[in-house]
Amino acid sequence: MSPLPTTLPDWLALLESRHAETHIDMGLDRVRAVKERLGLAFECPVIMVAGTNGKGSTCAMLESVLLQSGYRVGLYIKPHFLDFNERARINGDMASDEALVGAFNAVEAAREGTDLTYFEFTTLAIAHLISKSGVDVAILEVGLGGRLDAVNVIDADVSIVTSIDIDHTSYLGDTREKIGFEKAGIFRPGKPAICSDPVPPQSLIDYAEQIGADLWLLGRDFNYQGDQQQWSYGGRSQRRNSLAYPALRGANQLLNASAALAALEVLRMQLPCGAQETRAGLAMVELPGRFQVLPGRPTQVLDVAHNPHASATLAQNLGNMGFHRFTYAVFGIMEDKDIDAVIAPMAGVIDHWCVTRLDSPRSAEPEALADKLRELRPAGAKDDDFSVNNFASPAEAYANALSRAGENDRIVVFGSFYTVAGVMAARKSSLH
Repeated sequence: MSPLPTTLPDWLALLESRHAETHIDMGLDRVRAVKERLGLAFECPVIMVAGTNGKGSTCAMLESVLLQSGYRVGLYIKPHFLDFNERARINGDMASDEALVGAFNAVEAAREGTDLTYFEFTTLAIAHLISKSGVDVAILEVGLGGRLDAVNVIDADVSIVTSIDIDHTSYLGDTREKIGFEKAGIFRPGKPAICSDPVPPQSLIDYAEQIGADLWLLGRDFNYQGDQQQWSYGGRSQRRNSLAYPALRGANQLLNASAALAALEVLRMQLPCGAQETRAGLAMVELPGRFQVLPGRPTQVLDVAHNPHASATLAQNLGNMGFHRFTYAVFGIMEDKDIDAVIAPMAGVIDHWCVTRLDSPRSAEPEALADKLRELRPAGAKDDDFSVNNFASPAEAYANALSRAGENDRIVVFGSFYTVAGVMAARKSSLH
């Protein structure tokens, strides 16, 4: 037996190298077995959040309101942009390297030779860390789907499905009905199951009824309305009026905020949150890379939009921003995405495309992307009005956009977490 790593980077390198060697059956039996040996259990309410888009925003809003209300909050959120530690937050702060190494050691001891993927191993470690941190509430974001996601070995007290759209088709199926069934897999008999998708698939409703979950549907069990200044939430037995708009910008954030407030309504006896704390939590919530507008000029927007639904929302949000002379895109995407449908809503918004390869074997080829995008050239457009260039990395694509954009232009970074992370890393290193 070689000795175990003692630092977080070494642990992550070990898990990645193991991951490359193991071909793992889908299913949760292995993860459940290690969970039992680990004695992983929560003595506080657990909120679990799944969905195609909006999971991270909903988790961040829950965390922010609960922290403002004075509770100790554990949050598992993913993926990370710059540091793995971003995935585990205790009371609003990233977990330390030492705490994560301790949790990895605990999972390794309980593993007893069972093969686990990188995601399964790190999920168990972070859940274990949160369960041992004396929190009042745990918020767990599902990675992919729901039914077979490693997070789903934990029984949630409240489950939320934010939106159901077409993504990860090779794992989850190619229709909203199939994907809805996978996401509904986090629901539990007799427990509240919240869905904030305005048009939930019948498969999700049927599954909730079949297992006897307490299904909360937007428009039936909870709702929202708003004007330019403020908005209000109405649930089964709780109303919240004159709320601040969430600090997260964009068209779908009231859907996500309503789901968060429905979960808090469900838990109002265990975790009461006052009106003032709720307002403050929504007004102060932060989440990198979700329609994140950076200060200064030119205007810069970072958005991890990587499926058609998210891309359409991004285009709508950009349209609401007011006039910009030219819009530059730093764009890289994974080969297995519905690339044409991601590009389509953005075609009328972007004038200059800076296309990049991503740091992943699944990256789409920039040359092929560039050929696709050149077909969007408006008839008679001059090179000053429309261009497509490709680059070897997000940092190079971003540097090119920055060098060309004037102060009345804007730069939009989108297409993948890897695209946004590459630009965040480039910005960070240029600041030092």
